[in-house]
Amino acid sequence: MKNKIIVVRNVKNPKISVIIPTLNEEKYMEKTLLSLKAQTIKVPYEIIVVDSNSKDRTVEIARKYADKVIITKRKGIAVGRNVGVKYARGEILVFVDADTVLLPNVLEKAYNEIRKRDVSLVSCPIVPMTPSLLLHLMYRVYNQFSISSIKFGKPQISGMFMVTKRKIFDAVGGFNENLKILEDFDFSEKVSKLGKVKMITSVFVLTSPRRLEKWGKLKSAINYVFLIYLPYLFAKKDAGWKIYKPIR
Repeated sequence: MKNKIIVVRNVKNPKISVIIPTLNEEKYMEKTLLSLKAQTIKVPYEIIVVDSNSKDRTVEIARKYADKVIITKRKGIAVGRNVGVKYARGEILVFVDADTVLLPNVLEKAYNEIRKRDVSLVSCPIVPMTPSLLLHLMYRVYNQFSISSIKFGKPQISGMFMVTKRKIFDAVGGFNENLKILEDFDFSEKVSKLGKVKMITSVFVLTSPRRLEKWGKLKSAINYVFLIYLPYLFAKKDAGWKIYKPIR
């Protein structure tokens, strides 16, 4: 199945490729793209949006800010990330969700860390875009969980923002397209065998807590822990995908 490639502009010798999978993200992605365009990093980087045939204005918005827009009929966030890498020219790969906003110095900090020889994956804390104190607490717990998972030698890092090297990505075969959810945990565990995983705590990214707000806080905690995470942890099963309904 052929992908449609829209080259908006050619970035000369990009060192970094930022890949954003999308599906009907017109409400969120403009803020994400604007934050990427406003980064302080001085090295050249390209922005690649991989869209799963959206029916809204996602592609139109992407063409305003992205350097490449790839349209594929295949769905799934793992698929979107893997397709994006095929068209990426940078040796450093940055994966960002379409509803995640980066502080201006995030790419610079992550780039400086991932360039180290012994580092295979870099991320940072995730903060929700909401005034809800309870949701902030829930994300704080999740961030601490991510940091602890690194210390215990079983890194489980969110795909909302993660940075790796192309050679590392290729060595592990990219993201597992058979997993509809927790493909990011699976990926971070695999790459941890090839180098250190680092969490940069001096910066953070902001993300939409839309799914948690839709489910409700108590139901979200139950769903993520008992229906999604524990089956993955003990059996590597994609058990929660029916209730999760992946967005991309």
